[in-house]
Amino acid sequence: MKKILAPTDFSGNSKSGIRFAIQWAAQQKVELVFIHVLHILRPTIWSDSYFEKYAVQEEKNCSIKFKQFIAAIYSDMNLKPGKHSFVIIHGISADITILDYCKKNKYIDYICISTRGAGKFKKIFGTNTGNLITKSAVPVLAVPKKYKVADIKNVLYAADFRNYSEEINRVVDFALPLKATIEVLHFTWPDEITFDEKTIESAFKKQYKYGLKIHFEKNDAVQSLIQNLQNQIRIRKPSVVTMFTNQQRTFFQKLFLSSKAEELSFQAKVPLLVFNKLQNK
Repeated sequence: MKKILAPTDFSGNSKSGIRFAIQWAAQQKVELVFIHVLHILRPTIWSDSYFEKYAVQEEKNCSIKFKQFIAAIYSDMNLKPGKHSFVIIHGISADITILDYCKKNKYIDYICISTRGAGKFKKIFGTNTGNLITKSAVPVLAVPKKYKVADIKNVLYAADFRNYSEEINRVVDFALPLKATIEVLHFTWPDEITFDEKTIESAFKKQYKYGLKIHFEKNDAVQSLIQNLQNQIRIRKPSVVTMFTNQQRTFFQKLFLSSKAEELSFQAKVPLLVFNKLQNK
């Protein structure tokens, strides 16, 4: 059974990621692992023994609040809780703590987290969601704050066709249990060799034994790649958009050539599933 890690800070902004995870579990037999990163400030005048007692009590209070928070979301969605667990872990930075947790717990298959956007400064140096997208080996599903829960019916895979075989297998692995259709979208450039969509589509169906609809769209050079992709999202109205991001970039590239996946996560109005693009394939 796949395990989905769903972080929350108990804020209203974090509810969209929790709701999506719950909807996911309603369509597919998965286990939800709700996680909260607890940061306890310690005044310098406190002794070790006093702080330890205080921390234990704070964790107990947090556990009660945690369970009530999740129970209320299940109730609002009129869904009966499925298999799930609660994890409270101490840490200062939520993204670093979650990344460390996933490294130590290899059973996590996906991270499902809300995103609420960021200012220009934070877009450069990262938010919790942005940092997870650009650093996590575990696929990250970023859910917009204003996302309205709906059945997961269709997946739009934005492909560059540089490593499509391995990538499509991972997209199918996500979509198949949900019985969701897959549309493959590729933007072509003037000097690129174009192929017949029907021919490619037929070959893909034989290779992957799954219904894949192929779309080749001319890249509008007047607009950015993100703008072109957003236009297609508005036209095709997918339940989820999937992308593969290159995490093997230098600091200079990260600073001045931001990850397209991270950038889209701040702007998209539909959930975005981001996989780490494997470089040795």
